[in-house]
Amino acid sequence: MNFGSDNMGPVAPEIMAAIAAANEGMAAAYGADEITTRLEARFSELFEIKIRIFPVVTGGAANSIALAALSPPWGSIFCHAESHINVDECGGPEFYSGGAKLITVPGEDAKFEPAALAEQLKAAWIGVVHSVQPAAVSITQSSECGAVYTPDEVAAISEVTKEYGLGLHMDGARFANAVSHLGCTPAEITWRTGVDILSFGATKGGAMAAEAIIVFGDDPGDDLCQEIEYRRKRGGHLLSKMRYCSAQLETYIRDGLWLRLAANANAMAKRLSDGLAALPGTSLAHPTQANEVFITLPEPLIAALQKDGFGFHRWGDRKTSNTVRLVTCFDTSAETVDELIAAAKLHLGRG
Repeated sequence: MNFGSDNMGPVAPEIMAAIAAANEGMAAAYGADEITTRLEARFSELFEIKIRIFPVVTGGAANSIALAALSPPWGSIFCHAESHINVDECGGPEFYSGGAKLITVPGEDAKFEPAALAEQLKAAWIGVVHSVQPAAVSITQSSECGAVYTPDEVAAISEVTKEYGLGLHMDGARFANAVSHLGCTPAEITWRTGVDILSFGATKGGAMAAEAIIVFGDDPGDDLCQEIEYRRKRGGHLLSKMRYCSAQLETYIRDGLWLRLAANANAMAKRLSDGLAALPGTSLAHPTQANEVFITLPEPLIAALQKDGFGFHRWGDRKTSNTVRLVTCFDTSAETVDELIAAAKLHLGRG
C-alpha cells in the first residue's frame, strides 16, 4: 500500500538470483571480473553502437561524475529548475566538478523547450572571464514530474546544445519507463538524437543498487572516458567487488527484462491515474506518462488515505500542498491500485 517511491520497492527476483549466482568463488577486483568485462558488449548491442560503460551504485554518483567530466570548475551546466541534479543531490554536481554552476531553465512538467535553452545561452557571457562558461546541458528522462521527452524534442534540444559546442547529458534514473512509454529503441532516444552521456538507471526499475555512466560513440572520446575513470575512482565509486553491481545490470537488460518491469510500473500508474482523475474534486497536475502520478486531491481525502495506511508524498510544498505524488513499481499489482481507488471513492461518498 506504499506509493511513496520506486526506491522503496523490492529487488526483482531475476536480479536477486543474478546477485546470488555472482557470489561464487573468487573474481578479479575493480571491474576486471568476467561479468563487468561483458557489459560493454551487452550494452553496445542494446544501444546499437559501441559504448563505454562505468558501473556505479547510485544515480547521484552517475550524474555528478558524468557532468564533472563534461564541465570544468568554471563551467555552467544548464538544467530544469526541478531536475534531480538541482533539487535533490545536495550540490553533488558542483562538488564533483570543483565548482561548476547549475543554471536553471524553466518549462512545463519539468521539461524545457529548445527556445528556452537558447534564450539562456544567448544571455550567457561567453568568452568573458568574469562569468562561468557554458559547458553542458542536462535533461531528465523521464522528468521529475513524470513527463517524457520524445525523440524529436531531444533532437531539438541537442541542436541548440551542439550549436554552442556543449555536451548533452541525460539523467536516466527512470530511463526504462520512458523507453517503455515511447515504444522506441534505446538508440532512438539517446545517441541518435544527440545525447553524449547517459546516466542509466536500474535501481528504481528493480535492481538492488546498480546504475551506470554510458558514453556513446563508435570511438568514444578516450580523454573523456579516462577522465570518468579517474573521477569515479577519486570520488570513491570504483567498486572493489564490482561483479555484484555488474551482474544486476547485465540481468536487467537481458531478454528485455528491464522493459517488462517498466511496462508493469507504467501500466499501474496509468490505471491509478485514470481511476483517481475520474473522481470529483481531483485534477492531474502533470500528465501520467511513466510510473509517477501527480494529482491534486481534496485535503480531507489526503488525510483519510494516509490514515488508511496508504503511503505517498505531497509535492511542491511538501508539508501543505494538496498535490501528491504516487509512484508505482515493477511489482505493483492491479489489486493494490484498485484498493486505493476504492478507498478514495468511499471517502468521497462514491463507494
